[in-house]
Amino acid sequence: MPDLDRDPRPVLMVLASTYPRWADDREPGFVHELAKRMVGTFRVIAIVPSAPGAAGREVLDGVEVVRFRYAPRRWETLVNDGGILANLKRSGMKYLLLPGFAISQLVTAGRCLRREQVDIVHAHWLLPAGAVAALLRMSSGARTPYLVTSHGADLFALRSGIFQRLKRWVAKGAAGITVVSTAMRRELAAIGVPPSRVSVQPMGVDLSERFTPIANVPRSPVEILFVGRIVAKKGLIHLIDAMPAILAEHPSAFLTVVGFGPEEAACRGRVRELSIDDHVRFVGGVSQTALPELYRRAAVFVAPFVQASDGDQEGLGLVVVEAVGCGCPVVVSDLPAVRDVFANESPAALVKSGSPLELARAVSAVLSSPPGTESLRKSLLHRFDWSVVANGYVDLLGQLVGARGRSL
Repeated sequence: MPDLDRDPRPVLMVLASTYPRWADDREPGFVHELAKRMVGTFRVIAIVPSAPGAAGREVLDGVEVVRFRYAPRRWETLVNDGGILANLKRSGMKYLLLPGFAISQLVTAGRCLRREQVDIVHAHWLLPAGAVAALLRMSSGARTPYLVTSHGADLFALRSGIFQRLKRWVAKGAAGITVVSTAMRRELAAIGVPPSRVSVQPMGVDLSERFTPIANVPRSPVEILFVGRIVAKKGLIHLIDAMPAILAEHPSAFLTVVGFGPEEAACRGRVRELSIDDHVRFVGGVSQTALPELYRRAAVFVAPFVQASDGDQEGLGLVVVEAVGCGCPVVVSDLPAVRDVFANESPAALVKSGSPLELARAVSAVLSSPPGTESLRKSLLHRFDWSVVANGYVDLLGQLVGARGRSL
């Protein structure tokens, strides 16, 4: 006799390192944003790292979140406030946390796999979550398939031989591979992963309800906005270096910096060196619900992305989509991932990466004559709104579950 109380939805287990610690956290929330939009089709269980102040288990927007401990509470500092790579660069001692992190996620996910009859695993980032998924598949009697999604840092950085071999091994065992931009597909091909196995599936932005323009909100004529982790690849230092030239044309202009990270001290120091303290404000991290107000009031949003010295670069740059969604003109560096965002339209300005002079010229031009953004917003809505993105992932995961013999 069938178990009438059993949840009929296939079980999707999500593995990730970056994940909100609580509702409206300032940490990047795109993995959860995708997961919560799939609970109508899947029973979603997220296996993610613990953090001080976060619940060990909870249901967040319909997602069953299980947070694994990987160190004594006060040492659980590998993930938050900048991400794993940034924290490793900040302190070499944090490498000692990596084995415990990987083993704890593997053990916790393994228990879930046995207890919940998981149908499919979605691992975000090739390393470490992708490696955990590959090990689970090897040890699982059911050989549970996994989809792995690379977001950028895991692919563009970590270029030593052992990491490249690990990434190839993870990709080889995956039932499906997605990347968030076409530039990343080429990067995977360079380490031996056939492009035919890789599909481009970006993460999304809530362009329908959250990141929207509001006509009666006055826009500042002089506020320049930066939003992002303060790490080398975001290029904030170049925007700071551009400020004196911008101020020469627009003396009342000021820069608002939203974010945090290991490069913040260096950026603050550069502001002091240039004697522009009165024109640069560091406001720290803000929640997703607070971001739209900042985009709606700024005169221009600047994303001065660069390729970092270790090869790391932006995988997609959804902050640009958020800004355009709120009607804010954007100046952005000309990098491969950025070209993916603006496939059919053009931003206010696309400038040479790492050039303060070109940034200054472009920002000054926008401040002098703000362009419209409505056409660009409509184009991005059809490609990046979460309703479109989530449906793409539901379809892909559904195909992989169906290939295993279970229908949605």
